[in-house]
Amino acid sequence: MLGLGNKNIGIDLGTANTLVYVDGKGIVLREPSVVAKNTKTGDIVAVGNEAQAMTGKAPASIEVIRPMRDGVIADYDTTVSMIKYYIEKALGGRGNKPYVMISVPSGITTVEKRAVIDAAMVAGARDAYVIEEPYAAAIGAGLPVMNPTGSMVVDMGGGTTDVATISLGGIVSSRSVRMAGDKLNEAIVSYIRKNYNLLIGIPSAERLKIEAGSASIEKAKEMRNETVRGRDLLTGLPKSTEVTAEDIAIAIHEDLLEIVGAIKDTLEATSPEISADVVDHGIVLTGGGALIKNLDEVVADATQVPVTVAQDPLDCVVKGTGESLKSIEAMKKK
Repeated sequence: MLGLGNKNIGIDLGTANTLVYVDGKGIVLREPSVVAKNTKTGDIVAVGNEAQAMTGKAPASIEVIRPMRDGVIADYDTTVSMIKYYIEKALGGRGNKPYVMISVPSGITTVEKRAVIDAAMVAGARDAYVIEEPYAAAIGAGLPVMNPTGSMVVDMGGGTTDVATISLGGIVSSRSVRMAGDKLNEAIVSYIRKNYNLLIGIPSAERLKIEAGSASIEKAKEMRNETVRGRDLLTGLPKSTEVTAEDIAIAIHEDLLEIVGAIKDTLEATSPEISADVVDHGIVLTGGGALIKNLDEVVADATQVPVTVAQDPLDCVVKGTGESLKSIEAMKKK
């Protein structure tokens, strides 16, 4: 364990993954937002990587769940247990009560924000605060958020995609849509079932998305096929088959169009001055979705604005959340 003392920590409490940043140490933990519970006693059996390994393989006595859904808490008690586990693991489990900064989607309600803060307090935080994910992502991506210059960030996570323009230390305009990595995985599962008569699990769909997913159907034709294993719906027996990258691109196409639509809506709601800055500096993509092949080109074509993928896009939110810990003294006085 790390034994870091009473350090402040930043948490990217994602629908799919949780990352923890410790002040002065950087990112110390990244694990799936997954919990395994005993269905008879309600006891927590495993959290994170260990729980993820049980997905689809656990007996009836163990339920493997993701307590976060669409970027917000779906199962409060389980989320508390998960946050408590991650705080203790990050800080060495020595009874430390840190100040905690947690990132949340920009579109959630005050009640949903309060639930996140309460969960962190019950989990052992001395005090807890929230920061909106696109703002944290912009900080983590190195954008000049405090300058009188408009920046635009698209953070595509597991449960939500957050789009925001930022200037002078605040969000100017934003959109949050519950269309992101999870929905793309579900679309792939549905497409494979319908077109290949093959039932695959979410982990297999996630792998296909990462390895063969493309935002451009045309460019997907040049990509190699991928082998996937599942259950044949006609025979009920295990089966392995090849899936084309073009099919994966078709499967996720409609959902990606919804995300592109949210980006265009945000641009249309932005002042001419901020829009001019965005045209000059471009749109920055962060989050796991930023890694989908050709997404930057598709967004650029749709918006007529330059688009870049942030360095280490998976880490931008937690890095920005961690950086915001430097302002925690000011937040304590509010």
